[in-house]
Amino acid sequence: MKHFHVDYVNFLIANFNTAYHAILGRPALAKFMVVPHYTYLVWKMSTEQGVLSLHDNLNVAYNCQKESFTLVEATDISIYLQDCIMTSLVIPPKDLEIPTLEVAGASTKSREFKEVVLGPNN
Repeated sequence: MKHFHVDYVNFLIANFNTAYHAILGRPALAKFMVVPHYTYLVWKMSTEQGVLSLHDNLNVAYNCQKESFTLVEATDISIYLQDCIMTSLVIPPKDLEIPTLEVAGASTKSREFKEVVLGPNN
């Protein structure tokens, strides 16, 4: 009795820079009955010859993640920078001035005190 099957996964290719070659979601993993072990960077799945284990390299995974963060930061900064520039063009120059801090004067607290007598009934 054979407990395997061949199946195809349709996916779209997006034209943008990323550290990953493919991103497969849970439905694709479930379709192939893949058991991911994220701690060990291993995928295991049943095949005709037995269990197939796909191993990854921790250094490669770390470098991919680092590259992804760099790409996201660069994209995020460029988007917010353009938005900031456009917003600053709309705001009047008077509102863009940085206010100066005033030196705090003498304390406005009263230096007087009131004596309160506490008795056994209070």
